[in-house]
Amino acid sequence: MAKSSGSGGKSAARLKKRNETKMILRQPVLLLAVVATIVLLVLFVIYPLGKVLLFSLTDEAGNFSLAPMQELFASSRYLKTFGRTMALGVVVAVIATFIGYVFAFTITRTNVPCKGFLKTIATLPILSPPFILSLSIIFLFGKQGLITKSLLGITDNNVYGMGSLIVVQVISFFPIAYMTLSGILSSIDASVEDAACNMGASRWHTFWTVTFPLSLPGIISGCLLVFIQSLEDFSNPATIGGDFTTLSVEVYQIINGTYDMRKGSVLALLMLVPAMVAFLLNKYWVNKKSFVTVTGKPTQARKMMDEPHIKWPLFIFCMLVAAVIILFYGTVVFGSFVQTWGYNYTLTLSQYAKALEQGWDSLQNSMVLGLIAALLGGLLGMVIAYITAKRNYYGKRFIEVSSVLMFAVPGTVLGIAYILAFNTKPLVLTGTATILVIVFVFRNMPVAIESGTTTLLQIDNSIEEASTILGAGSGYSFRRITLPMLRNAFFSGIVYSFVKAITAVSAVIFLVSPRWNLVTSKIYTLFDQAKYSQAAAFVTMMVVILLVFIGIFNGLINLLLAPRSKVPKGSKAATFKKAEETK
Repeated sequence: MAKSSGSGGKSAARLKKRNETKMILRQPVLLLAVVATIVLLVLFVIYPLGKVLLFSLTDEAGNFSLAPMQELFASSRYLKTFGRTMALGVVVAVIATFIGYVFAFTITRTNVPCKGFLKTIATLPILSPPFILSLSIIFLFGKQGLITKSLLGITDNNVYGMGSLIVVQVISFFPIAYMTLSGILSSIDASVEDAACNMGASRWHTFWTVTFPLSLPGIISGCLLVFIQSLEDFSNPATIGGDFTTLSVEVYQIINGTYDMRKGSVLALLMLVPAMVAFLLNKYWVNKKSFVTVTGKPTQARKMMDEPHIKWPLFIFCMLVAAVIILFYGTVVFGSFVQTWGYNYTLTLSQYAKALEQGWDSLQNSMVLGLIAALLGGLLGMVIAYITAKRNYYGKRFIEVSSVLMFAVPGTVLGIAYILAFNTKPLVLTGTATILVIVFVFRNMPVAIESGTTTLLQIDNSIEEASTILGAGSGYSFRRITLPMLRNAFFSGIVYSFVKAITAVSAVIFLVSPRWNLVTSKIYTLFDQAKYSQAAAFVTMMVVILLVFIGIFNGLINLLLAPRSKVPKGSKAATFKKAEETK
C-alpha cells in the first residue's frame, strides 16, 4: 500500500513537471530565459571544465592517456605539495571555524557591548582586497618589521612560511564561518534551550547537549567552506608562503615558468577534486542534516546570557581578535604614507602618486570591468533564482547544479579552463575584456543565486498569480512585481560580485593582457619587486573605492527598484482604494 502511495506521488510530481514545462513553452519570455540560461551555462561553465578534463587525460596527439597523471603521482615533489595544501586547508578550517563560532555565539547569545563593532570586524576581511594581510605581516614581522626590528631588535626574522600563511588565511576566512554560524544560532528555537535550563541543566551542560548538537551542521558547513577558500587561495601563498608551496602556486609556476600547460592542467585537476568533494558534501549532505528547530509557531524572545563569567571571557576573546585585525589593517594604511618602510618613516603622498602614475590604467580597468560584471551577474543571478525557485520543469536540475558549480572551482583551475576553451576558434576570447567579464560573472554569480532563491521561497505565489490573472505576462510580472521584492538580494549579489571582481587574483592571473591588465596583477608585480609601500597605496585605494561603490550601489538599488506606491487613476485598484477610504 505504501509502495502504491509512493508511486502515485511520483506520478503526480511528474505530471506537475510536465504541465509546468508545457506552460513555459507557451510563455515566450520565460522560455527564452530558460533556453538562454542553459546555453550560457553550457558554454561558459560546462564546456571549459570539460576542456580541462579532456586535456588532462590526453597526450600531445589527442589520444587518451594517463601518462601525465602517472608522472605527476610518481613525483614526490607534487605529492608533498598536495599534502601541504590539504594540511593547510584543514588547520585553517578548524581554527577559522572556531573563531567564527565564538564570534557568532557572542553576538547572538550574550548581552555584550559593542555588538555593532564586532559585526563590522567580523565582516571586514570579506570586503578587503587580497594582499592586505600579507602586507601587514611583512610590515610588522619582516626583517624590517615594526615589531620584530623596531620593538624587539630582531633583524633576521623569516616571516615567510606556513605559520604566517595560517594567520593570514584564518583572519581572511573566519568571516565565512561566522556568517554561516550566526544564521544557524539565530534560527535555533530559544524554548529548546530554556527547557533544558528549566530542568536544572547548567549553561555549560545545555550548550554541549542542546546548542552544540543543533549547530553542528553549521559548524561542518563552515569548515567545508573555509577549506575550499584555503585550497583555492593564490595571493597569500604566492606572497607570504615562501618555500611552503601550495597547489595553486605550483600550477602558476609550471605554466608561467616551464610553459607546460598539460602538466599544469593535471595538477589543476588534482586541486579541483578535493574542492568539488567539499562543495558537494556541504551542498547535498550537510544541508540534509540540519537540526534547526524552526516550527513557525510563536516563540518567546531569546533571553541573552548576562552572567559575567560567560559574557566577559567571550567579549575579551572577540576584542583581542578585533585588535589584531585593526592592527593589521591600520599598519597597511600607515605603510602607504611612509617614504620607505623600515628606514624612513617620513609621511608622504609619493606612494599614491607613483601608484596612480604607473597603475591608473589597471585600476580603471578593474573598476569598469568589475562594475559591468557585477550588474550582469546580479541580474542573471536573479533570473536563474526565479526560474529555479518558482518553476519546476525538465532541465531545472541541470541549471541548479551548473549555475553554482563555479563557486567550488579554484580560481587557478578556472583560469586554465578558460585559456583552453577560448584560445582557439570558433570562439577566441583570450586577451580581451570580454573573457574577464565572463569570468567575473560566472565566478561570482552563485552568491546572487543563493540570495535570490532564499528570498523567492519566502514570497507567496499568489502575488504573481494575481498579476497573471489580470493579464500580465511573465516578463512584466517579473520586472514590476518580483524584481522589486528582490532588491535586497539583488543588491547583495551586485556588491559581492563587484568586491570579488575588483579583488580577484587567481581566476584572472592567466587571463590578463598588456591591454587589459588589472590592479591585482599590478600589486602582485609590486610584491615581486619588493615595492611594499607602493603596493600598500594600491590596496588602500581599493578599500576606499569598494566602500564608495557599495554606498552608490545601495542608493541606486533603493531608488530604481523601490516598489511604486502610486495607484493609476481610473483603475479597479484605485476604485477599491477609494471605497475603502470612504468606509
